[in-house]
Amino acid sequence: MDRYQTRTGWNRVPGPAARLAGFFLLFAGLLLAITGNAFSQEEERAPQAGLALVLTINGAIGPASADYIISGLEEARDRGAKAIIIQMDTPGGLDTSMRDMIRAILASPVPVLTYVSPSGARAASAGTYILYASHIAAMAPGTNLGAATPVSIGGGGLPLPGGGQPDKEPGKDPQEAQKEEDAAAGDPMKAKMVNDAVAYIRSLAEMRGRNGEWAEKAVREAASLSADAAFSKNVIDIKARSLTDLLDQAHGRTVRLGEREAVLDTQNLTPETLDPDWRHELLATITSPNVALILMMIGIYGIIFEFMNPGAIYPGTIGAISLFLALYAFAALPINIVGIGLILLGIALIGAEAVSPSFGALGIGGTIAVVLGATILIDTDAPGFAISWQVLAGIAVTTLGFTYLAAHLAVTSHRRKVVTGQEEMIGAHATVTDWDGESGHVHTHGERWRARGPAALKAGDPVIIEALDGLTLQVAPATSENGSGQAR
Repeated sequence: MDRYQTRTGWNRVPGPAARLAGFFLLFAGLLLAITGNAFSQEEERAPQAGLALVLTINGAIGPASADYIISGLEEARDRGAKAIIIQMDTPGGLDTSMRDMIRAILASPVPVLTYVSPSGARAASAGTYILYASHIAAMAPGTNLGAATPVSIGGGGLPLPGGGQPDKEPGKDPQEAQKEEDAAAGDPMKAKMVNDAVAYIRSLAEMRGRNGEWAEKAVREAASLSADAAFSKNVIDIKARSLTDLLDQAHGRTVRLGEREAVLDTQNLTPETLDPDWRHELLATITSPNVALILMMIGIYGIIFEFMNPGAIYPGTIGAISLFLALYAFAALPINIVGIGLILLGIALIGAEAVSPSFGALGIGGTIAVVLGATILIDTDAPGFAISWQVLAGIAVTTLGFTYLAAHLAVTSHRRKVVTGQEEMIGAHATVTDWDGESGHVHTHGERWRARGPAALKAGDPVIIEALDGLTLQVAPATSENGSGQAR
């Protein structure tokens, strides 16, 4: 080892071997810390006896809800939970998200108890399908379910609450009456959607041994039931006042888990709520149609500003990030391609306004196209998945402001005096540096130029440039009429 001297004596400098040993000790410490953290996480995720994992749906069902429920079912399986409770209060949701959740519930090796609570909650529309798909269906007093008429399944929407059907002839089969009504209305697509939804919910009812007749009525006639009526009509299995009451009543019941039957052992289970993590919260935020639309507009305008001012960096960076987030959100939402096309057309028209001013005609047309595109952008009537009028108004005002700014800058630039090139030299001031006869040199713009002009000029006289012939300036004395001043 090398040594160096200090005020207190000689100290040793660590040599290569000592430094290598220190590095290995540091690496071993980090490895131990990581391994310990992994072991602690495994212990946390180790099977827990007597666990009932509680998942919560509160609001419209969308991609974030489906991802949360699916990952929650997987975690319950990994942790060896005895039961999964989905506590639900929803007005409905997207059909694709609903079906993803139902597929996960049907494939779950852990029994799923869907519980509509607290009092005042509902399992409308898509919630009714999820309730029918669950191993145990339960409701709290003062809750309701139903209204599962498909309004926009074909466009990526969901079974939504719909209005009741017109009065039918007494004694006529409801299904036949509905078919006749659809045929009379000339709407085979509606009949197709309704029949598909009826077959789907009937298959779930048959699988769980629940009332299939009322399930069909909920789809065809948007029927709804209270908790008491649902219990008496065999639509649900349990009417419970609390989670503990639900687990007590579910104990000993026989359910089918895949290919086998299982007897529920839910007594004395400890309910543990699994809250959505940051990833689910972020997904829920950006898959809101309003947020996705705002992100897309920020992205488009940010990139436009970056092209208008190359090197600004911030507009382009923020715009690119916002645009990618918007594209990710739109990939998970039912999008109308015509809406996207109208928005892009509107942006192109606004850009054309900036390039070739039309005194607002292109900009106003672009604003109208953007607003119309945003209005029809989301191809579903699902509750919670509509573009709000406040967002539309904000986009309209912002787009009009951008149009005005682009037109104003274009007109101002057109009227502004030329500041570069040959045209800018005409009318500029200069100072004579030397003169002989009708020619000499002048100083302007920090440069010395050859010039021609009146013979009366002398060094130091202010002149004004009248013409440019190649690299020779034609100058005249600066008078009070054409102004005087120092050469630039």
